[in-house]
Amino acid sequence: MNFKCIIVDDEPPATRILENYIEKVSFLEKVGVFNDSLKALEFLNTQSVDVIFLDIQMPQLTGLQISRIISKDIKVVFTTAYPDFALEGFELNAIDYLLKPIAFERFYQAVSKLNAEVKAEVVTSTSSDFIFVKTDGKNKFQKLFLEEILYVESLQNYVCIHTQKQQLITHSSLKNVLESLPEKDFIQIHKSFVIALKQIESTDSFSVFINSKELPIGATYKDAFFERIDQNKI
Repeated sequence: MNFKCIIVDDEPPATRILENYIEKVSFLEKVGVFNDSLKALEFLNTQSVDVIFLDIQMPQLTGLQISRIISKDIKVVFTTAYPDFALEGFELNAIDYLLKPIAFERFYQAVSKLNAEVKAEVVTSTSSDFIFVKTDGKNKFQKLFLEEILYVESLQNYVCIHTQKQQLITHSSLKNVLESLPEKDFIQIHKSFVIALKQIESTDSFSVFINSKELPIGATYKDAFFERIDQNKI
């Protein structure tokens, strides 16, 4: 799923950084950038938006005031140089509060919550061809067929399961996910990556290529990985 997002910030350097970060995240789609809070509100009255990256200290209307006006369905990520507003921001149900200057790692951690805002875990099914991912809410699970998984990426306290159709981000560990996957079909190649062997397009001494994406092979995992490759070579 792609999330349509806008940036509302009266500081051009800040908007440029956020635009650059959004371009790097495949599940985000920028549909507008505004340095005027009133023009942003006009846009929101006519266009569908999923996420707003919202500066707090702005002329005319502050970010806090805007967040009280817009639809509750729009997810808010506050961006500000002032930590004093953090508590009030979370009381307004913002999904995160980013302090400038914003590092990309911290930005990614925030937007990861769009797919999994509360605790989640991967649960092994009784079948061998799918798993369940526990998502937001009591007894809510998403079924995921193993054949759809391209690779799994660790993002600090989160894990992103990449498939052809979606990127499912959960609050879990790479170790937990790996233990839920069949050993014959998946292997860890790096401290941050577990891959599906059947999805490999090609390899070299340092990388694995899956779905045109280059993934690094860590020195710790290199020998075990190429031993698996040797089992299927001709």
